[in-house]
Amino acid sequence: EALHEENPMLGLRGCRLGIVHEDLTQMQVRAIMHAAADHLERGGHPHPRIMVPLVGNLKEFESQALVIKREAEYVRSERKIDIPYEIGTMIEVPRAAIISDQIAGLRDKADGKRLCSFFSYGTNDLTQMTMGISRDDSSAFIPKYMEAGILNDDPFHSIDEEGVGFLVKKSAIEGKSANPKLSLSVCGEQGGDLKSIKFFDSIGLDYVSCSPFRVPIARLAVGQAAARRYQKHQQEEKLHHQEFDDAALLGKVFHYCKLDQMAKLPSWPFGHHRTPARVRRMSSSGHKKSVAPTPSRKEQPVLSQQ
Repeated sequence: EALHEENPMLGLRGCRLGIVHEDLTQMQVRAIMHAAADHLERGGHPHPRIMVPLVGNLKEFESQALVIKREAEYVRSERKIDIPYEIGTMIEVPRAAIISDQIAGLRDKADGKRLCSFFSYGTNDLTQMTMGISRDDSSAFIPKYMEAGILNDDPFHSIDEEGVGFLVKKSAIEGKSANPKLSLSVCGEQGGDLKSIKFFDSIGLDYVSCSPFRVPIARLAVGQAAARRYQKHQQEEKLHHQEFDDAALLGKVFHYCKLDQMAKLPSWPFGHHRTPARVRRMSSSGHKKSVAPTPSRKEQPVLSQQ
């Protein structure tokens, strides 16, 4: 009863609860690590990833991360088992998205090791706090907003790319800049939306999680995203090989054609955009002779003469 609140969404929960009542964090971490140790002893391969929720301040994350690390190392020592684990945070408060580089780059002062190895974007709460809309009563006006064209989609179903998406993208870029090995994921209903997954894939997120009934849609969207990446890769490879072939053909032209005759060709084999405007040669008299419009000295390339 003492912890009851009228509006728990912005109240005493997440990391705030763990800071005020540190024993709750201690208890949960020990339970996770003991369960992982039991599973490891039975031949399993557990790898718990312990996440600090509702972080909005660097000190909040550091405080809880150090408690988690201390308790996890205690269980590893007590059980004499090398249990692999990671510590990360859920980016669901806009302020956390803004200081993502600080969170991702934070290190333990005692041993110099990184404290944060992953971000999970809690898009439900991030949408609520960014747009000032509560999921509890949004159904009272969002359908009308969509009907009137004020909103194109329900922001709790498809991500608001211009606002919420901007924060996620900014956070991902700055987090990766501080820690290139940082793992990025999404947790929320948008993790099962086709349009949202396409966006998350485009900004480099690694995976999504969602409610069970959305898993088939999520798998379809992830497959489509992978197909798009493969197709783009193939096109880039084809363009690369085409440019290589063009360069090889250019070499053959210089090798087999007389330069005096080449100067008289009506058009260059590769089209006007590749006319060799910067190619010059030496005439038989020893003077430079242009075979195309003469460029400035700085633009002249170094080409071997056959």
